[in-house]
Amino acid sequence: FCLLCVCSWSVFVCVQSCHATKPNMLNVHLVPHTHDDVGWLKTVDQYFYGDRNDIQHAGVQYILDSVVDQLLKNPDRRFIYVETAFFYRWWKQQSSSMQQTVRQLVNEGRLEFVNGGWCMSDEATTHYSAVIDQMTMGLRFLNETFGACGRPRVAWHIDPFGHAREHASMFAQMGYDGFFFGRLDYQDRARRMMAKEQELLWRASDSLTPPVADLFTGILPNGYNPPEGFCWDQSCDDPPIRDDPDLEDYNVDDVVKRFMAIAENQALVYKTNHIIMTMGSDFQYENANLWYKNLDKLIRYVNGLQSNSSKVNVLYSTPSCYLQELHRANLTWALKTDDFFPYADSAHDFWTGYFTSRPALKRYERISNSNLQTCNQLEVLGGPVSRKGPFGGGDSQTMKKAMAVAQHHDAVSGTEKQHVANDYARKLASGWQHCQVFQISMILSVSVALIQFSVSVYNPLARPVTWPVRLPVNGTAYTVSDANGKPVDCQVSTVQEVLLYSSLKTLCVLVFQFLKVTFDPDTGLLSSLSNLETQQSIKLTQNFYWLVYNASDGNNSLSIQPSGAYIFRPNSSTPFIISSTAQTEMVQEVRQWFSPWVSQVVRLYADSRALELEWTVGPVPIDDSLGKEVITRLDTSIQTGEYFYTDSNGREMLQRKKDFRPTWQLKQSEPIAGNYYPINSRAFIKDDVDQLTVVTDRSQGGGSIHNGSLEIMLHRRLLYDDVRGVAEPLNETSDIFPEGLVVRGRLLLSLDRPPSAADAHRPLAQEVVLQPLLTFTDGDLNPNTRLEFSGLQAALPPAVHLLTLSQWDKDSVLLRLEHQFQSWESKVNSQPVTVNLQKLFSTLDVLGMSELNLSANQWKDEMKRFDWTPQKGTGRPNLPLTSLQ
Repeated sequence: FCLLCVCSWSVFVCVQSCHATKPNMLNVHLVPHTHDDVGWLKTVDQYFYGDRNDIQHAGVQYILDSVVDQLLKNPDRRFIYVETAFFYRWWKQQSSSMQQTVRQLVNEGRLEFVNGGWCMSDEATTHYSAVIDQMTMGLRFLNETFGACGRPRVAWHIDPFGHAREHASMFAQMGYDGFFFGRLDYQDRARRMMAKEQELLWRASDSLTPPVADLFTGILPNGYNPPEGFCWDQSCDDPPIRDDPDLEDYNVDDVVKRFMAIAENQALVYKTNHIIMTMGSDFQYENANLWYKNLDKLIRYVNGLQSNSSKVNVLYSTPSCYLQELHRANLTWALKTDDFFPYADSAHDFWTGYFTSRPALKRYERISNSNLQTCNQLEVLGGPVSRKGPFGGGDSQTMKKAMAVAQHHDAVSGTEKQHVANDYARKLASGWQHCQVFQISMILSVSVALIQFSVSVYNPLARPVTWPVRLPVNGTAYTVSDANGKPVDCQVSTVQEVLLYSSLKTLCVLVFQFLKVTFDPDTGLLSSLSNLETQQSIKLTQNFYWLVYNASDGNNSLSIQPSGAYIFRPNSSTPFIISSTAQTEMVQEVRQWFSPWVSQVVRLYADSRALELEWTVGPVPIDDSLGKEVITRLDTSIQTGEYFYTDSNGREMLQRKKDFRPTWQLKQSEPIAGNYYPINSRAFIKDDVDQLTVVTDRSQGGGSIHNGSLEIMLHRRLLYDDVRGVAEPLNETSDIFPEGLVVRGRLLLSLDRPPSAADAHRPLAQEVVLQPLLTFTDGDLNPNTRLEFSGLQAALPPAVHLLTLSQWDKDSVLLRLEHQFQSWESKVNSQPVTVNLQKLFSTLDVLGMSELNLSANQWKDEMKRFDWTPQKGTGRPNLPLTSLQ
């Protein structure tokens, strides 16, 4: 095995393709594009083939057919394409001559790829490891198919509903020169328009030395749609340019006048004499002739006025050509260091509901990511027998594609129609079936009477973990032994009906080596949490509530904007408590029942520094004709001063403050929804003495509405559509749950001193994201079975995380190691660390290595990015993520 990449990227001659601009004029860059959701109202397959047009007229294969045809008819024309998942399918169906034609269009810059990932990922509910994988997959295909000419230089997230700092950091480390998006808060946009700060420099890490994570960021003027009145797709109603002066309905003068007025108004809120217009929208250009015929005329007639002293110059362009002109302007740019969450498009419409929408799918995606990483590792460790498939990744390619599609901003976000959500889940399930490789792990032998089975436990983390293995069984007495035949402690807990138990009447205490938890004897609720190791204790109560939006005006009609798949809008700032008491039983754990549809198990494990809260919610009742959004709230004695902290895509932590935005004076109109943020893997509250961290097992929304409290939304069941396009209430049922979806999940709580809290919550969060994989064998094991195995010679240092270990091709492996601590959060683990790769693996001979960028599509020493000058701001040093081969 070898970490030295020997693959050769084909050499292509890329032609300088940007049209000339005019320095003393307003240059209007027209960017023809289509936005092709990898699933939303239709499944990804239905969108590609143009099936189910009764739902939405859209057929991606016809878009690409038509665009290529029209590009060939005029060398001045340009087009950009984004979603590699669709392009890959289309490409495989083309003849060799057509493929060569498309290569020529790419080499000449007439067809440009932007973003280039398998999909355009969501930015609130995706984990950074899965985003990196899907970007790598798409960019690798473009690299191997088109070479350097096909490498995107611009990140393009025109539709996601808010933007994460960690995404910008990743894009910078992937080598992008800039980033463009369409959606941001309406108040933020208004301020930026007045200040001409819709183009800025985003400093996307407080740990990486600038400009490692600096990314030029542009906010598009009209979302991602064309200016009003200038949509010439077959799906639009705007009139074409009628340029025969002998006809009565000649309209060239009117079209030109309106266009120039729009261009001049747009120029007032941008900083240079270059502006960009997106000429396209959702699934447009199926008949590209309509667009290009009118765009050709528009350019000709507007530019024709230059002979009459007009100062407007219109040209076909691309995002990279536009960005090149901004870079040439050599200006300084406003600096941003926070993120673009939460996003609201009007005073009462905060897109914070989707942080939790479809919680079961969100959990399934997270488990699938864990299993995929395990599969990737085992393909490397399993040797040549496990290496098959188009990219040398074996059967895991099915899983990789399913996971890549699941990162789409209408997939794991939970904002798709129900049949599309089912299709995403089905694709993930199919991927699980294909990801079956040689298993090497620790074996547990479990026996009862004459029944024996073995459990293989594979730990994908590069350090030892203590993990409780919970299995459903029928018996009451079992013996468990490890690979050496030594007994393993085990307990059998019975599961009985709620009505057998009443509230505790004596003080209930759970205590193990590190933690102590107390429960109120009258209410059955949590009352305190203590860390015995650090000798700290806080008051802690926890309960479940629901929020409601009653959208009816009494006549069964909508009165104002309801909550829906995207939007969270409760009609009160005070949630309804489900029950002020919990029926409680203490066995080896504490079981709580708050209602017939809300229960919880509280657990402490030996050697664990975390308290586990396993919640079960559903079916959420709707017999009162009210949809409900269910939250759990932790109320503590910690003095938070309205501050709390959430992670960005599972990596760096960001400070939040109630009713506050760092870059503008917020006028708060939704005191609950306007204070919710995405929680991808953890959140915490703290004061000078205590820090309570909550680690989640999926992406969820939450906030700190009250001093000392942290609330997390667990489940949503809604009866109205929120009028944002999906046209379907978020009301999940199934054959298994015809009365409504039942969801189960875990929260892990840790109590620490703030200076050392990250030393606990960083590895804890990784354990939840990459959890041990269990496999089962019935009966006696083959005597030749290897019962214990480690792929490492020694554990990695605590600060270093094994992010990726994946077979790249026959002779090389893709390895990503990351420093997982921010520069400020740990006295011990925030320091630089050195790792000896030759002493890392137990079964691989490392003959050499070469460093690549984060997405593994450029050699690191060849990665060149535009330099941008900020108006102000600094960063602090730490180690970036890297990819090694």
